[in-house]
Amino acid sequence: MENLRLDKWLWAARFFKTRSMCTEAIAGGRVHIDGQRVKPGRKIAIGMSVSVTLGQIEKTVIIKALHDRRASATIAQSLYEETEESLAKLEAHKALMKSAPEVDRALGRPNKKDRRDMRKFKQSFE
Repeated sequence: MENLRLDKWLWAARFFKTRSMCTEAIAGGRVHIDGQRVKPGRKIAIGMSVSVTLGQIEKTVIIKALHDRRASATIAQSLYEETEESLAKLEAHKALMKSAPEVDRALGRPNKKDRRDMRKFKQSFE
């Protein structure tokens, strides 16, 4: 296989769950090849640099192999090699997320008694 569509390769490399999600991401400007915005039908080749933004994380990978069918995760990971800069950014992001304060989600929404107490508290100031 000499060249392949970018959206097919991203799907086969398991960056996105469906090809339509790949197409939306590419059209939305979250995927770049060699620093340039591209279209979903762009032909790719081995050795190209692809930057993919997934949420808050930007991954930069070098294409090592081309495959047009989705396979296991181990095969998908063999299709690309993540750059050192990308891995360093990922580690920095993980460290930042660990240092962020935790949100106590156990409190949840106020129940009926809590709402009554809040109403009494607010009325005491009026």
